[in-house]
Amino acid sequence: MTVTLLNPDGLPKPDAYRQLSIATGSRLVFLSGQVARDADGAPVGAGDLAAQVEQAYRNVATALTAAGGSFADIAKLTVYVVDWTPDKMPQLLEGAGRAAADLGIDPVRPITLIGVSALGEPDMLVEVEATAVLD
Repeated sequence: MTVTLLNPDGLPKPDAYRQLSIATGSRLVFLSGQVARDADGAPVGAGDLAAQVEQAYRNVATALTAAGGSFADIAKLTVYVVDWTPDKMPQLLEGAGRAAADLGIDPVRPITLIGVSALGEPDMLVEVEATAVLD
């Protein structure tokens, strides 16, 4: 594995993410924001944040597989959520958890969560971008 995840002493130790990743690989993969669209481009989970998060995470995993990597190679995630409020956290975690269970991945990564007023596609509630490091 090229990415080691840590919650170092002196910083909070959250369950939902890690404070830092140490990458030792030689190839960087910058993944564009993934939204809740299936392989045919059809929207998934209209109005359902958990379903959209799940599909976006699936799309991230699919893209990384195409690059010769896996979710384990992610050094950093950025998640954009439309009209974010803290009460949406359970839905976000539910969607990530379902994707993790189905894909057999550990979704816990260094993450930045950003609330936005809108995304480029008006029917999307979430967009997930990733940076990965591969050998």
